[in-house]
Amino acid sequence: MKWIWSSAFVAACLAVASAGSLAQDVTYRKDIKPLVEAKCAACHGAGSPTLAEFLSDQKKYAAAMKGPRTDTYADLLMLIGWTDSGAIMRRLDDGKNPLAGGKPGNMYQFLGGTEEERQKNLQTFKAWVGEGGWNLNRFKARGKVPGVTKEQLEKIQVKY
Repeated sequence: MKWIWSSAFVAACLAVASAGSLAQDVTYRKDIKPLVEAKCAACHGAGSPTLAEFLSDQKKYAAAMKGPRTDTYADLLMLIGWTDSGAIMRRLDDGKNPLAGGKPGNMYQFLGGTEEERQKNLQTFKAWVGEGGWNLNRFKARGKVPGVTKEQLEKIQVKY
């Protein structure tokens, strides 16, 4: 009888552990897309410029309150790993990264109405990008911000 209870307990623990790891499997479709639609689409939606268009005339788009599009998986990836490596991370970071110098990114405030909501949404983004993939480095070094390394790029997960 003890063996049955022990086996049942072990099975229950394994089920809970499996459910926990599945809950941590952050994907673009399930977690990031709804978050981007809710928090970013007003300025970074389908009516916004592509990254190339934005970079060609940043002042024009900034005056119109439009940033580069983030409404598709492909557009978002350009701001994470290539061609504008780390852009999402620099803008959404809470300022705790050593490269941030204690100053949150300019888009961090839009992650939520409260600090608790912002932290929750930031953690969702970080989990999606992957352990070790969240870094503020640029594609090429500029100022105090170093260039992204091959090893850092390889840690980016961004599951669809």
